[in-house]
Amino acid sequence: MNTMSNKDQAMAEQQDAEVVIVGGGPVGMGLAIELGQRGVRTIVVERYQQPQPIPKGQNLTQRTMEHFHFWGAEKELRAARTIPVEYGIGGLTAHGTLLGPHSYDWLQRDLVKPYYFTGNERLPQYATEAVLRARVAELPSVQTVYGWEAKAVVQDADGVSVTITERGGSGERVLRSAYAVGSDGARSVVREQAGITQTRTDHDRMMVLLVFRSPGLHQLLERYPGKSYYNVLQPELQGYWKFFGRVDLGNTWFFHAPVPPGTTKDNFDFAAYLHEAVGAQFDVEFEHIGFWDLRFMLADSYRNGRVFVAGDAAHSHPPYGGYGVNSGLEDARNLGWKLAAVLQGWGGERLLDSYDGERRPVFASTMRDFIAKSIDTDREFLDTHDPARDLVAFVTAWNARAQGAVGEVHAFEPHYEGSSVVWGCEGRTSSAKGSHRFDARPGHHLAPAVLPSGRNVYEELGPGFSLLAFGVDPQAVQAFLDAAEAKALALTVVQAQGAGEHERYGAQLVLVRPDQFVAWTSSEAGMSAAHAREVLERAAGGLLETVAV
Repeated sequence: MNTMSNKDQAMAEQQDAEVVIVGGGPVGMGLAIELGQRGVRTIVVERYQQPQPIPKGQNLTQRTMEHFHFWGAEKELRAARTIPVEYGIGGLTAHGTLLGPHSYDWLQRDLVKPYYFTGNERLPQYATEAVLRARVAELPSVQTVYGWEAKAVVQDADGVSVTITERGGSGERVLRSAYAVGSDGARSVVREQAGITQTRTDHDRMMVLLVFRSPGLHQLLERYPGKSYYNVLQPELQGYWKFFGRVDLGNTWFFHAPVPPGTTKDNFDFAAYLHEAVGAQFDVEFEHIGFWDLRFMLADSYRNGRVFVAGDAAHSHPPYGGYGVNSGLEDARNLGWKLAAVLQGWGGERLLDSYDGERRPVFASTMRDFIAKSIDTDREFLDTHDPARDLVAFVTAWNARAQGAVGEVHAFEPHYEGSSVVWGCEGRTSSAKGSHRFDARPGHHLAPAVLPSGRNVYEELGPGFSLLAFGVDPQAVQAFLDAAEAKALALTVVQAQGAGEHERYGAQLVLVRPDQFVAWTSSEAGMSAAHAREVLERAAGGLLETVAV
């Protein structure tokens, strides 16, 4: 329900949209879907008429596929994959060369599948973008402006003016909106125009991205069935990787690796570099040779007034571990429902502040505890262990690394403990480092569970908040329904009686946010009307004080 004042209504009528999104890659389009499905008038400005055919951002986690499920595009995305589903999407780490004697399975995200409603997926980013564009085109409240880019962003007390220009043309327009979001990449014009500073960590590495065709490489790597990406550790790289990934099955590949400063397309033997990493000769037909600087960047804030940043505009890092596009899509999911809540009148201003409070610490942890740590750990391992010097010690340490790779998958569990809109987490900090569990914990992702009806909890969750109520006093449920109605907040009630997987949540009442994170839990069967109001107020960003649970 929209509860605009007369002044707000008048302002809205003068706007081109409620939200302008600059940047129509996966993050911008995901945000547009999140807003569009909630009826928010949205304009997406994207510089390219068509998705660019560079195969980056391929690994989509189980959590990311939950987004596609709720965006109504999961089936279409899985149909767009370029590698047969039976081939698998696992990875492999090798020492020295891909065909050498030392390797182990790496980043086995299927190990945490039981904690998510959907399975993971793998396909090139341009294929993902095509699916998202098609879904956006189905939403009447979303308008797309392809072939244009942002030139200036100016905000005032009532809204944001975004000046856009036509690429390769002379057109210029000014778009007026209540809010603007920059998802326009690491060199974000929106971030710069909004005065949002960034902290950069340069690792002083020039990297190459190669896209090439090679049926011969596919034949060589048939010894590793079910693997779609491979990274090679070599002592001279000091912890940085040579990384191969499949674009399709049998022909096309991409490759990231450090190269000497000053390397160009014409002064370096890239074919020999590939052969050395694999440990054998094979056919190579290059389709793309590009370069990028390896560094970490984190915006010092994800918000300045009415302007927000998301995805690479907010954070960027080396493409190690497939964290980038997944982090960006989680940004979109987190920000989208919060913008809609405020625009529709049931969300408080603190809800918008919580976007930075939740997402920025999570990426800082991702960068520190997983990506940078992996580079440092690999450097230390390579400095310490050499199979030519002490094979027994090397094999022992190598096998220990294989077990550590399993632990990394289980430990990457982004959560919002410490969030201002989550109960019971005072004094804690949002982080990417946690543990996968089935019990419902405030600030953590809700695990799936099959209800006694045979349906999964995820099939019953609503587009707004959802209240899971298991064997509780009917008056407790009614207290929440009354509080939600008074606040014009959409609330879906999911009830269950008796034994079942829902018991593993360890709570009789669980308040689930629109992004499937837990906002509050209780083991009490009863609930006063006053406390129900307090719980919803805080979850919606409107309650400042802490109330004892």
